[in-house]
Amino acid sequence: MDELRDRMRIIQELVPGKQITIAHIIANPDEVLYQKLGLDPAAEHSGAIGIVTMSPSETAIIAGDIAIKTSGAELGFVDRFSGTLIVTGTVSQVEEALRAVCEYCESKLGFAVCDITKT
Repeated sequence: MDELRDRMRIIQELVPGKQITIAHIIANPDEVLYQKLGLDPAAEHSGAIGIVTMSPSETAIIAGDIAIKTSGAELGFVDRFSGTLIVTGTVSQVEEALRAVCEYCESKLGFAVCDITKT
């Protein structure tokens, strides 16, 4: 049995569904992270970066709208092809943005939603 386990391989693939798979807040990121992401570290409201991935990927457009309307956070990046949303702002703005996105997707769109994590 150990021989079989050593030879097993796992294949992971994205199964389309209505889900938020990552909702993460990076509080007080280093300036280099902003630069590598193409974000402005000197922005007036910098202090946190929020990252959300979702499918279907077009939901990132809706999530971006919700995030900026509910919290005062700014859009850093929206990708309707990969389902990635990045928002920036103060820690409280980014927390509020991610909370609003997750709540809307879960309650109104019937998404499976992960917990919001923070580092």
